[in-house]
Amino acid sequence: MTKVAVMLANGFEEIEALTVVDVLRRAGILCDMIGFEKAVTGSHGIAVQADKVWAGKLDDYEVVILPGGMPGATNLRDDDRLMSALQKMQEEGKWIAAICAAPIALNRAGVLKNKQFTCYDGIESDIDSGTYIKQTVVVDGKVITSRGPATALTFAYELVHQLGGDSEQLATEMLYNEVYGN
Repeated sequence: MTKVAVMLANGFEEIEALTVVDVLRRAGILCDMIGFEKAVTGSHGIAVQADKVWAGKLDDYEVVILPGGMPGATNLRDDDRLMSALQKMQEEGKWIAAICAAPIALNRAGVLKNKQFTCYDGIESDIDSGTYIKQTVVVDGKVITSRGPATALTFAYELVHQLGGDSEQLATEMLYNEVYGN
């Protein structure tokens, strides 16, 4: 069974992290919230209890997801252990995903080299590798990126789809397709 790690550093964007966790769990995908601390506070003051505390390795996971938010994205980017783990995951052909400002962490880890990506408007100027595309979600190989809070559901459904789940059925059950006409 696919195991997903959603990384939570203080200052994470709550809607991006919790929407993804909620949708993946609804799809029956095992998803752990890995916090830099047991209780992690988002950029809007919402405290979340992590399922596990970050111990420096992601060996048990096939997918890692980085939510944006400030200073959450910079806290992710500045963690040397996470940079090493991202590099190892890419070398092993595992999935790596980031939304909003979090592609800055992928940039530092070298994950975006020769990849197309998207991010929150203006963040692309802080990224010196890869090719920026202004789209809701960009999938390039095993790297998935998305733009920001308003794209969190679309990002989550794309993750479900790429991981072999029935994203269309889930989107219909959650009324997404009815509301957004997909």
